[in-house]
Amino acid sequence: MKQSILKKLEQIRHRYQEVAKQLATPNIVEDQEMYKKLGQEYAQLNTVVQLYQCYRECLAKIDETRELSKEDDEAMRAIVQEEIEKLSAEKNSLEAELKQLLLPRDPHDQGNVYLEIRAGTGGDEAAIFAGDLFRMYSRYAERNNWQIEVLTARDSEHGGFKELISIIKGKEVYSRLKFESGAHRVQRVPETESQGRIHTSAATVAVLPEAQEIDHIKVDPNDLRIDTFRASGAGGQHVNKTDSAIRITHQPSGIVVECQDERSQHKNRARALSLLHAKLLDQERRKQELEQAENRRSLIGSGDRSERIRTYNFPQGRVTDHRIALTLYQLPQLMEGNMDVVINPLISEHQADLLSTLNKDS
Repeated sequence: MKQSILKKLEQIRHRYQEVAKQLATPNIVEDQEMYKKLGQEYAQLNTVVQLYQCYRECLAKIDETRELSKEDDEAMRAIVQEEIEKLSAEKNSLEAELKQLLLPRDPHDQGNVYLEIRAGTGGDEAAIFAGDLFRMYSRYAERNNWQIEVLTARDSEHGGFKELISIIKGKEVYSRLKFESGAHRVQRVPETESQGRIHTSAATVAVLPEAQEIDHIKVDPNDLRIDTFRASGAGGQHVNKTDSAIRITHQPSGIVVECQDERSQHKNRARALSLLHAKLLDQERRKQELEQAENRRSLIGSGDRSERIRTYNFPQGRVTDHRIALTLYQLPQLMEGNMDVVINPLISEHQADLLSTLNKDS
């Protein structure tokens, strides 16, 4: 392992020892907020430190075993060589695990997301496909015991959605869905097509992490224009009588968000503000990414919503993710929510890219 990586591991070990001492200090114990913060850091460092300790012990065993290889007994040397090979394999495995743990963590990986789906080119068929995508994500959410809730939707006359915005809540939602942003293309024969010709249409997907307190996105209330209007869609007579829906315009950026619940204007306002924070955070993150990584594009792609990321070919039952040249003939299973078949390879490719960067920079 490179000396620079070993140096990082030593720094982590020393920090771990410092945090352990701080947690045992009476004044820290009395400060519940600081105690909780340090406790979380201790737990995160503990995994790395324990694995690093195993790695050091493995290196020590290799050195001790090599001393035995100097014996004159040929049979003993063969046994020693076999043990060295076994320990070397263990060392390589531990090195790989440690490098994985040293990869930079996305602070939003554990959080909830806003999922936005919009029909693109293709008219009615694009709207139907947008509905199919939402169903696919909904099924995937069910498989992972996540909660999904529609915030606003514009139905299409012939089925599907022109636009749909939802929130998905649960464990590690963003880490699993963050590579879904982009243009999704579908190739299939529409039900109204009498000649059996294949049509191509598209829908765009955006996955935005829910803004957390740590993001410190400040919004001046004076920059907001808040309008109320009557909600449309399901809800009975009530939605036709009460201006419960909320539209918020962030005037400096021009971002507009809407939210309509069955009854509560207060609830709609809170959700709309949360969505606005997420959009502003996403805008800021994209700006930083462009500045920092203009000449260094990830293997996964930039996540730009205009970028075609995946094609769903129904006649052939084929799905292709263009970012990693992945082709699978499992389209029916994918559309039923078995999305791990495309998500896992994307995550693996991303981690491989990060590992490559770690090795180059170290």
